[in-house]
Amino acid sequence: MDMVTVRKLKKYYGSGENQVRALDDIDSSVARGEFVAIVGASGSGKTTLLNMIGGLDVPTEGEVIVDGVSLAGLREEQLAVFRRKKVGFIFQNYNLVPTLTVKENILFPLELDGSAPNEDYLKEVVGLLGLGERLCAYPAALSGGQQQRVAIARTLVSGPSVILADEPTGNLDSRNGQNVAGLLKMTAELYHRTLVMITHNQELSQLADRVLYMEDGKLREQRISL
Repeated sequence: MDMVTVRKLKKYYGSGENQVRALDDIDSSVARGEFVAIVGASGSGKTTLLNMIGGLDVPTEGEVIVDGVSLAGLREEQLAVFRRKKVGFIFQNYNLVPTLTVKENILFPLELDGSAPNEDYLKEVVGLLGLGERLCAYPAALSGGQQQRVAIARTLVSGPSVILADEPTGNLDSRNGQNVAGLLKMTAELYHRTLVMITHNQELSQLADRVLYMEDGKLREQRISL
């Protein structure tokens, strides 16, 4: 069963000779529990596609369906609920709150939603990501790799159906990048999350179940990674 489906998806900016086709008539899907990497040059449309799947942007034409929910026609407040309940975002810049501790950052989305954490699950995720000794630390005291682990933990604890990762290793050196990407893959598999990751790194893309190549707003090619 598909977790994500996009149909005839278009996102155009401007008109006439100045029109930019960020997404140009895309049809694709991601199966439940699948890890898909999207590779392409800057400006190819990767982030635009991710934003459409996450309900952060509205297409010019076409439809996005996530976990059986069509985003077409949802009001902004409905989209906000959808994002909190269905989608977890992991960004290149971590987006941690500097005045909150590691534990407070991890639990922040639950607090916004008025939900209580599952303490056993929280302990399991924190231990798996090697953050047990850092729960009382603030982001400034953490390395880049540790901060990205906190971002992963924050996403997992909120319990999304699909995780969208936009260049999650972009600010890390190669070793930390490999470690974080490996942890992201491992935790997605362990907790049965669907993972869509944007990356410029061909080596990291080989961790995925499937690689999609984007160019000029189109998915030009796809292949199964070995």
